[in-house]
Amino acid sequence: MAAADTMRPGKVTWFTYVRSVFFYLHIALMTLVLGLWGVIFQVPWYGRSGVHRVASVWCRSLLWAAKVDLGLSYEIRGQPPVGDCIIGAKHQSFFDILIIARHAPERAFIMKKQILRVPIMGWFAWKAGCIPIDRSKGSEAMKVMLSEVTARQQGEGLGQLIVYPEGTRVKPGEKRRYKPGIGALYETTGLPVVPVATNVGLFWSKRGFPIRSGRGVVEYLPAIAPGMALHPLMERIEAEVEGTSEALMAEAGFVAKDAGRR
Repeated sequence: MAAADTMRPGKVTWFTYVRSVFFYLHIALMTLVLGLWGVIFQVPWYGRSGVHRVASVWCRSLLWAAKVDLGLSYEIRGQPPVGDCIIGAKHQSFFDILIIARHAPERAFIMKKQILRVPIMGWFAWKAGCIPIDRSKGSEAMKVMLSEVTARQQGEGLGQLIVYPEGTRVKPGEKRRYKPGIGALYETTGLPVVPVATNVGLFWSKRGFPIRSGRGVVEYLPAIAPGMALHPLMERIEAEVEGTSEALMAEAGFVAKDAGRR
């Protein structure tokens, strides 16, 4: 297969469905084994550093399984940050979660509270310092989030705080309004924001089945330094993330249609 062809999603055949089923069974087993390893041998002895070690191994293992089982790999463009920062990322599928987490040594997510109920993963997310929010509580949820972030920053530090400004996974070509939470975090923490674009939803969709072969891209854009006014900040994040994501999707053969915002 030519290099350019690997950038495009593979065709969906009956074998695509078989590979996808096998992959999900494979990663379920891996998650169980690594979860037990973490609970018994890592977290009790090493605390949060043990949690990050388990998360790193888990992400690498699932990405390896995607490559072997599905023929799905990824490419990193730009420079993943290693210091304390806010990562403002496009969110198209579970694939981008794995990739960004894999390349963030001290990752923590702003996430919906329902994820804490997911077996194994929810417990590790809590131990890793991820910050759950109850989106049904509106402005009160924002206050709680900022309070927890401030306490964490003054304590053991935030690491790479991963935020999805649209608030949920979106299909390629779909647009949602960017929520003000990332701007509030930027102003409260005084940390730089690193915008991140992607096209991985063309391969591993929001629905998650079937998963196509190919090579997705996650691109880290230049960091936005602290001190920018809120409105220009939000405009810049959205313009850079959306513009670069559309370019990456076009590179993979997809042309986004302007369907308006939701």
